[in-house]
Amino acid sequence: MPKAKRKPLTTNVQQSFDLQGYLARQTATVNKALAGFLPKPTTKPATIHKAMHYSLFAGGKRMRPALCLAASAACGGDESEAMPLACAVECIHTYSLIHDDLPAMDNDDYRRGKLTNHKVFGEGIAILAGDALLTQAFEIAAQARAWPRYSHKTIFLEVARASGSLQLIAGQVADVEAEGKKISTNELKYIHERKTSALLCCSARLGGMSANCTAQQLKALTDFGYNVGLAFQIIDDILDVTQTSEQLGKTAGKDTAAQKATYPSLIGLEKSRKIAKQLTDRAFASLKVFKGKAVALEALAEYLLKRNK
Repeated sequence: MPKAKRKPLTTNVQQSFDLQGYLARQTATVNKALAGFLPKPTTKPATIHKAMHYSLFAGGKRMRPALCLAASAACGGDESEAMPLACAVECIHTYSLIHDDLPAMDNDDYRRGKLTNHKVFGEGIAILAGDALLTQAFEIAAQARAWPRYSHKTIFLEVARASGSLQLIAGQVADVEAEGKKISTNELKYIHERKTSALLCCSARLGGMSANCTAQQLKALTDFGYNVGLAFQIIDDILDVTQTSEQLGKTAGKDTAAQKATYPSLIGLEKSRKIAKQLTDRAFASLKVFKGKAVALEALAEYLLKRNK
């Protein structure tokens, strides 16, 4: 007898979970928390604090904090316990964007539909604003409490390793060095694993840690974050080719102009879409351990996949 067709894992999520409402609520909550953690824009020296606020509140969807908070919920945690870690990750993400946009790096004029930090405040202040946000992230993370399975040392190591020279920075270095060169898909995967997946994976893991998750749950969140992170970056590569600057909120075609290796340039659009879907399916499969309690994580993964349609 022919095998019955397997139903998509995301069907129930599509019907029952209001992702846009969820993201709107979480964005508002995270924004309020971030405003409380950061010095006010008028705090002396005002220029640096205005620059930090400018990029941090430039209108992102807060995907990394959302992943952190959703992971905490999947493990039965309290949102307030995860919030400092969610905000810390967003500060690191924003610092990386400020530095990525600099003339010495990606040289971009727009981010999220607004002028990039260095176009508004100048390169010197933009560099310092990024430095300040990275430092601020650790100050915020220090305000989270320790948990029986996860000490403050463990939390700090998690944040430091994800943002350090072996992960986030490693990906950026490899990306810069690969410009104008022909690289393999394995080398491109190395870049994506570190430049994008590392911080998304860290977000999910920190959320689990804030709920004192079990080793099994932490492994599931690690697998989830890794696969979603890779899919996220592959779809970014696709969108850079298929969408306009207005749709993206940043300059389209920058990767092609800079002769950067991307999945579409190496293996084509259709195969790139297929790989992104495979990665997202693996992410869904990793959430089975939560037995239906990871609905928000499933919806977030589905949203990342749908961005290319």
